[in-house]
Amino acid sequence: MAAATDFVSLKKTPLFDRHVAAGARIVDFGGWAMPVQYAGLLKEHHGVREAVGLFDVSHMGEFVVEGAGAEAFLQRITTNDVTALAAGQAQYSLALTPEGGIVDDLLVYKRGDGRYLICVNAACIPEDWAWFSSHHDEAADACTLEDASAEYAQLAIQGRHAEAVVAKLTDHPVSELAYYRFAEPLFAGAPSILARTGYTGEDGFEVFTAPKNAPRIWDAILEAGAEFGIQPIGLGARDTLRLEMKYSLYGNDITRETTPLEARLGWITKLKKGDFVGRDALLAQKAEGLKRVLVAFKLLDRGIARHGYPVLVDDEVVGEVTSGAPSPSVGASIGLCYLPFSHRKPGSRFEVQVRKKRIAAEVVKPPFYQRPY
Repeated sequence: MAAATDFVSLKKTPLFDRHVAAGARIVDFGGWAMPVQYAGLLKEHHGVREAVGLFDVSHMGEFVVEGAGAEAFLQRITTNDVTALAAGQAQYSLALTPEGGIVDDLLVYKRGDGRYLICVNAACIPEDWAWFSSHHDEAADACTLEDASAEYAQLAIQGRHAEAVVAKLTDHPVSELAYYRFAEPLFAGAPSILARTGYTGEDGFEVFTAPKNAPRIWDAILEAGAEFGIQPIGLGARDTLRLEMKYSLYGNDITRETTPLEARLGWITKLKKGDFVGRDALLAQKAEGLKRVLVAFKLLDRGIARHGYPVLVDDEVVGEVTSGAPSPSVGASIGLCYLPFSHRKPGSRFEVQVRKKRIAAEVVKPPFYQRPY
């Protein structure tokens, strides 16, 4: 267990004391003191897959965009089609540099006409805010832009029993809340935004609330989920869960040096919607033809493909592992990396340099894990 005094210089979520009291191992995660594990990565990973888990994601950032021109502003600075959103609907999207590189991946929540909440990655908050601000003119865009990150805490309930747990804490008809939809009910007695979203591949919900409410809601969720075997989940299992789904991690799999087309995120990049930041660069890349793409792979022999390990095709280093770990659900070492376009198809072989040994790897069709319910 880590003492609070060990992390004086780091930012802390409203749930930091809960993590310390639960015996979590605390680490520096992008300047935040966050729990990497409680009972152990394997137990926590399987707990989410087989029952239900509770995550503290209060370190994530939130921007508020409001005004008559909010939709047009977001349409211009994100890749997905904001006009397709109905009130109460969320959308996965990207912000790009003019060169087509990925500034961040984010979620856009439409709360009503001219009212949007944007959720961004914790480590990217300062850069994202600078990027959003540099493209915003309150008068010309007819909308306001606010960094409201300090006004929100965020908790995630993920797993096959997530709906049953959430239903015990709100009067909202949870079973009627569709995937990537949200409502704004009382949750455990507190005003909230309740979204049916997640990053694990399981059924799940995320709760946005005021930071002062977070400890009480955390306790209420654990109490409500006790009959279903709920347990708190750290960053370690969160990473293996998302990797099994081939969900990209910003800073590893997607960066300012990668484009949505290379990262196979064309499905949230609507080139036909009209002009947006980075579109011209993507159109040029598409016309020229992709030289590399992000692929999912598994090792064919014993070893672990870690982030940063070299990737070789025909004895030539062509990149590195962007994400890699032993998969608790699959029982193999899995990972993501960028390969030449010619090696993108499942069954293509290459090698990963694992310390002093080259290990054969094979491109596979994602996701690695399929939800059985």
